[in-house]
Amino acid sequence: MLLSIYSFRRGLAGLLLLGLLGLLGGCSTTQARPDPYEKFNRYVFQFNDDIDKILLKPVAETYKTLMPPPIGKGITNIFGNLNDITVIANDLLQLKFKQATSDTGRLIINTTLGIFGFFDMATQTGLPKHYEDFGQTLGHWGLGNGPYLVLPFFGPSTVRDAWGRGADIFLDPRFYYASAQDSNVRNFITFTNVLRAIDIRANLLKVEEFVDTAALDTYSYVRDAYLQQRNYMLYDGNPPPESMEGSFSEDELFDDVTSNPP
Repeated sequence: MLLSIYSFRRGLAGLLLLGLLGLLGGCSTTQARPDPYEKFNRYVFQFNDDIDKILLKPVAETYKTLMPPPIGKGITNIFGNLNDITVIANDLLQLKFKQATSDTGRLIINTTLGIFGFFDMATQTGLPKHYEDFGQTLGHWGLGNGPYLVLPFFGPSTVRDAWGRGADIFLDPRFYYASAQDSNVRNFITFTNVLRAIDIRANLLKVEEFVDTAALDTYSYVRDAYLQQRNYMLYDGNPPPESMEGSFSEDELFDDVTSNPP
């Protein structure tokens, strides 16, 4: 199930897959009918859930058990620090220059004083973590969500966010190192991608307990939570009141998942 809450980035092949699904969905907004592909989405959701139960969840539980909490938190912080590069790029694309300045300062402080982000020194100095991606950038400039989609391995999305997720691949510095000639570099990047996926899944174990307890229909719960979260993020925490009825706060949505927003 939790594969359907977070996303992986798998380079150019993932981008091509997202592009194909985007063509299937078009660019229409989804306020009136957010899930026209529900039958397909539920099938993929179950597929992702099966893979999660067989592979990811057991690995994540072992990781959580063996990893000392301070080290696990530091690893999460490192990936969050890398993500700030993507955040800054999207800050600039949205013309949020003040936030871009704050996030740049955050990146510098955490990379240096925080030892490549292992310690989140920037938050302690008053520079909070922000969450921006290219899907939000497209929404900022007026592009509607498009239909809700559950992508194989990637999890919940919309047509707009699928295109945005593909574009964000090119804003991740690891994408360029992954194409390096040195096999040791490529192997290290692969290792970091695997570690990041395990770390994210481990951080979602608490969320899973909550969802399993609260949801009568897990698929619908995850879909609605995802769409509400994305709406909240698009409006920087201040969405129109009517669009967030019964929704989640940013703190609830991002607790323990700070390195990989959807």
